[in-house]
Amino acid sequence: MHIINDKITQVRARLHRACHRIHRNSNEVTLLAVSKTKTAADIRAAFAAEQRHFGENYLQEALEKQQQLVGLNIVWHFIGPIQSNKTRALAEHFQWVHSVDRLKIAQRLSKQRLKHLPALNICLQVNLDDEASKSGVILAELPALADAVAKLPNLKLRGLMAIPAPRSDVNAQQQSLERLQQALQRLNQQGYKLDTLSMGMSGDLEAAIAAGSTMVRIGTDIFGARTPRVSNN
Repeated sequence: MHIINDKITQVRARLHRACHRIHRNSNEVTLLAVSKTKTAADIRAAFAAEQRHFGENYLQEALEKQQQLVGLNIVWHFIGPIQSNKTRALAEHFQWVHSVDRLKIAQRLSKQRLKHLPALNICLQVNLDDEASKSGVILAELPALADAVAKLPNLKLRGLMAIPAPRSDVNAQQQSLERLQQALQRLNQQGYKLDTLSMGMSGDLEAAIAAGSTMVRIGTDIFGARTPRVSNN
């Protein structure tokens, strides 16, 4: 498990270099370790390396790992597509949900959030490139969705999330991601107080940092290649 510790150290150094290059404080950027398909033991090893934020895509898999890791002060983020029949478990067992792209989902999360829990942190997923294969609200419809979600009780609208189309050129990556930053700025000009840009993965971390990301989602560079899934959840 020392390999995971070394990988986290390398990713943090990469993040720090990316921030230093553009004169940003690396403390402004949260490292979210994407642990989908990885074991509870892998997460425990990352936790031992002082990693606290973990992102999961598959609900049932995540719930099983949460049970195995009870007692660890982990902040759980859900970053995968959301089906209506799974909102209750998300509302009850996660601190963050990054992938809200429909008002119906937000309404269910709000209604099902347990009253003794703090407000559920929400990011709205934006489909930056209008890709049919990806979830997310298109930019033209974002203001209306943000307005409706911000009014719901038991939720705290924190910001925006995106998974842009893959681009190999760093400048092209940055230009795409800057569209999300601009969308967040426009919302804040309308009176919102959003503080989170969830964007950037192993392949475009530097571009995301340059475009203003405050939370990078790193999986492969911490845990290695994704393990094939057996179950469907």
